[in-house]
Formats: sequence, C-alpha cells, structure tokens
Amino acid sequence: MSAPLDDLFVAFQTALAGRYSIDRELGRGGMGVVYLAREVHLDRPVAIKLLPPERAMDPTLRERFLREARLAAKLSHPNIIPIHAVDETDGFVYYVMAYVDGESLAQRVRTRGPLPASEGVRVLRETAWALASAHDQGVVHRDVKPDNILIEASSHRVLVADFGIAAGLGDVSGDGISGTPEFMSPEQALGHDVDGRSDLYSLGATAFFALTGRLPFEGDTPTEVLAKQVTEPAPPLASMGHPVPRKIASLVDRCLAKEPAHRPASASALAEQLGVAIEQRREMPVALRAFVKRNGRLDGGGTLLLSAGVLILSVPIAAFYGGPVGFSAFIGGLTLLPFAGLVLAARRLAKLGFAHIDLAPAFAAEVESAREEHAVEHARGPSRLERVLKAVTLVSLVGASAAIARVIYWTYTTFPKGDPGFFGPAMIGVFAPAFTLSAVWYLSLLQRRSDVDTGFWARVWNGRIGRAAWAIGKRLLRGKSIETAITHRATELSLGMAAESLYESLPRATRDELGDLPSVLHRLQDDAQALRHHLDGLQEVLNDAGEMASTAPYDPVRRDRDALQVKLGETVAALETVRLNLLRMHAGSMTVAGLTTHIGLAADVSAEVERLLAARDEVDRLLKKPVD
Repeated sequence: MSAPLDDLFVAFQTALAGRYSIDRELGRGGMGVVYLAREVHLDRPVAIKLLPPERAMDPTLRERFLREARLAAKLSHPNIIPIHAVDETDGFVYYVMAYVDGESLAQRVRTRGPLPASEGVRVLRETAWALASAHDQGVVHRDVKPDNILIEASSHRVLVADFGIAAGLGDVSGDGISGTPEFMSPEQALGHDVDGRSDLYSLGATAFFALTGRLPFEGDTPTEVLAKQVTEPAPPLASMGHPVPRKIASLVDRCLAKEPAHRPASASALAEQLGVAIEQRREMPVALRAFVKRNGRLDGGGTLLLSAGVLILSVPIAAFYGGPVGFSAFIGGLTLLPFAGLVLAARRLAKLGFAHIDLAPAFAAEVESAREEHAVEHARGPSRLERVLKAVTLVSLVGASAAIARVIYWTYTTFPKGDPGFFGPAMIGVFAPAFTLSAVWYLSLLQRRSDVDTGFWARVWNGRIGRAAWAIGKRLLRGKSIETAITHRATELSLGMAAESLYESLPRATRDELGDLPSVLHRLQDDAQALRHHLDGLQEVLNDAGEMASTAPYDPVRRDRDALQVKLGETVAALETVRLNLLRMHAGSMTVAGLTTHIGLAADVSAEVERLLAARDEVDRLLKKPVD
C-alpha cells in the first residue's frame, strides 16, 4: 500500500526526483522517518532515513548527523547494514542504506514471543561480530537495541543499523541525556564518555529482552528507568522463568554489570565465548537422542506388562515345582529379561556405528538440559512436603523389608505351624501401601525439579550393567555395524575409537603381544575428558573476571589454565601417535616392538596426567576442609 501523500512525503519525493523513487513509509519516530525507495540509476531497493526537518534546522545537529553517518558509511561487515550515500538535498538531510527484507528483533519478539535459546545465541553472536568490527574502527554504536537489529527473511542473517547515528539524535530523557533509556548503559545515562563496553551493556539488555520478552528495567518515565540503570542490579536472566542455558545466562548477566570492567573485555571476546557455548551444546545425533530419551530405558508399558507376566507365570511354576523354584523364576524373570532388553537396545545403537563412549556425553547433555529447564520453576530446593514424604518412604521401606523378611523366615522354618506374629502379613499390608504411595508421591515431586529418570538410566548405562549389556550387544552384531557421523564426539573420543577399532582388527596373536592396549586408550580418553572439565572451570573463572583476568591476582589461574592446555595437547597427541602406529602396523611398516614402545610412552603420559589431576583434587579437598 502506498504511503499517505502528506506534505513531507511530497516535498521529499520532489527533492529526490530522478535519483530515488519513494514507494512507501516504513517507519517513523522521534529520530527520523524511514522510507522504502528504489535507486533509479542502479534499479535496486533502498531504505532512506530522513532527519526530521525540525532537527535539520539546527546547524550543530545537522553537522553531527552528517559526520556520524559518513563515519558509519565506512564500516564494511556482513552483519552491518551498508550505507550507500549520505547527502543534503534542498534542505533535506538523509542517508541511503541497503534495504533489508525482514523484520527487526523487536518486531520478532513482540509478534512471536521470546526467541528460543539456540536462535537467541545466534542473533547475539552475529550482533557481537558487527559491534566488534565497528569498535576496531573506532565507532561506538551508542544505541544498540532490538529496533536497530534486523533479521533478514531469506537467510535469517542479522544486520545492525544506525551505527553512531541514532544515539546522537535520540529522544532526550529529561536530563539532557540522549538515547533509549531501557537499553542505555549506566555510564551513558550519567553523561560520561563511553566506549565499546557501553555497547555490550546495551547488547545485554537487548539479549534479556530477546530471550524473555521483558525489559531488565521498566518505569513510568524515562528518568525513572535511567535511575534504575544507574543504581539497581539487573535481575538474573535465569530467574525470569525461561529455559536459557546456564552459560548463556551468565554471559548476559555479565554484560549487564554496572561497572564496565566487570563486563566482557570486548565484543570479539563476547562473540568467542558465545561460540564456545554453542560448540559445547552442539546437537547430538538423532539416534543418540532417541536412545537417551526412550530406547535406552525400560520404563514403558511393555516393562509393566513384562513384570505382571513374570508374576503370573511364577505362580504355576511354584505350584508345580515348589516355592523356591517359583521364587527363583520370579527373580530371574525380573532381572534376566530386563537385561536382555538392555542388550537388544545396545545392539540396535551399536549397529548404527555408535560406541559405549558416546553414551556418557549424551546422557550428560540431556541431564544438563533438563536441569536448566527444571531450575526455571523449581530452583528453591526440596519443599517441606517433599522432605516429609522422603522420610515416610524410608521408614515404610524399612518396615516393609523387615516384615517380608519375617514372613520368608516363618515360611521356610515353621510354616504351616506357628504364627508369624504381628510383624508378618499384617505389617506388610500396612507398610507396603504406605511405601508405594509415599514413594510415588515423593518421586513425582522430585521429578518436577530434577530429571530422576535420566539420571538413573545414565548411571545404569555408564556402570557395570550398561557396559556388560553393550559388550554383549556388540558381540551379537558380528561385524554388522555401519559408520556414523562423529561430529558429536570430542577429539580424544574419536581418536580412541579409531585406535581401538584398528586394534580389534589385528590378528589375535598380535593383540596378545600388544598387551592391554584398550585399557591404555580408555585411560587416555578419561584423562583428556577430565582435563577438559578442569579447563572449562578455569576459563569460566577468567571469563567472569572480565578485564581483571589480565591482572596479577589472576596470574596463577592463567598459568594453571595454560599448563592444563599443554597436558591436554600431550594426551591427545599420545592417542594420535598410537592410532597412526596402528595404521602403520596394518600397512606392514611398524613392528610390534616399536608399537609397544609407543604404548609405554602413552601409559607414562596417562600416569603423569593422573598424578596432576590427583594433586589438583587434593588441593581442592584441603581448600574446602573447614579450619578448626
């Protein structure tokens, strides 16, 4: 639909006739009017932002607008809207920029609600890239907000507009401060000089809005909002009731720190940290996700029917063959048949090319995801009712167990003579229902704030039962496994799997000569994973410190981090060496003696790492030990 033919539209189009053909008005505000137009000479769509005529009459403001726009026009980055021209024509002051067919971040949130965490992190990261490029060229945006962040419809690319321009023309708050109060940094609100860290505060407020649909600070007047920006801490993002990954929420909270020194050191550092968070939460393959959520569990309707069937069948077995045989059949059915189910589940996943080492990170990712979601609503810990039910469950379990033991003893010693007494069937009738009801109720409350099921099955599959089921399931394949993508695996796990596969394909006699090579490989994998865990912790400390991380008090942390990085490199290199030498052995260019030497060196690396980790654990234990 064409724009209304108001006086400004007609006058401006008349001034631009022959150069630009204005189609319609895209938006209007105190900072200007934006039109969609076509550039006649190049026949391309453009957006033209016109400085309001009443402001253009102020020579100082007009010159500042032109200066800032020309400076912004020099910026060149895929996530910055390019400015094609900055000009004055017949008293109209304007600049011409590329037209983005899409919507602003503000429109996206207001029409469809808060962004999912994965999309929000991508938008933040691309915005941080744009800011980093501008900051490197000495340009501070000064008005980062959802209205100035555009999302292209076709590519979903993020583009940032109004670099250094909008803040100079912003609505006055009442105290001579220009900008957008809801997204303004404390130092900008106080009229102090600003640098790139001010933009990071505004980006933090923008992220808060994008991920929650709410503003970190609200008020009836701009002055009230600015007062809160200066004096009140922003509410933690995790407290707003939206499932946002912990590390992402922590980064947003750091951006909203009142002191610039407590924010990320730079926009590029923020983008890098967001990238690390994205990488750490990379998507698991569908087959693994299905295994963790459903296929690797025995908690469906079939399990209930199996339990009932075993109970029903054990009765006639006991009648024909005696109570002990029936009881043995019942216990065997409830243990061997579920274990067979685990074996079949393992076989199906192994057939797709996955390995047992893939299960631990898959379950860990699901537990972490569930923890973040449960923490949104139930982050205050167990309720009083939950604690009472837990106590009732434990007491009922002890009582029921004692009563069952009493009945079993009576059955095999005095039955049918004698009387089991009060602690017999009657007490089972009291304690068993109490235990069942309290346990179900307690677990239902616990499940609301903790994914009990996933944690339980993670322990099953990572423990001896799961390893045994996997080993049997893999043997049942008989070489039928197929390759699968390994992008979800850490480098050390991929190397260890490749080396173990090469080892298993060697002749039996050669494997015997190489000793327990798989044990060495598993130790190196575990060592590398432990080193990564410690590195993540140290890096989080440095990230939280912001610019302070480069000061003397943090020297020990940086040295510790660097030392662990070196050890991680040595550990992965040891795995790589073993893998390459196994390849050489298959090619006939490596002897058993030569490979044995390298295996010994790899074992030495593992032992050194384990001593280092043990020393760190001991230090941590001593630091946590209370002083007498």
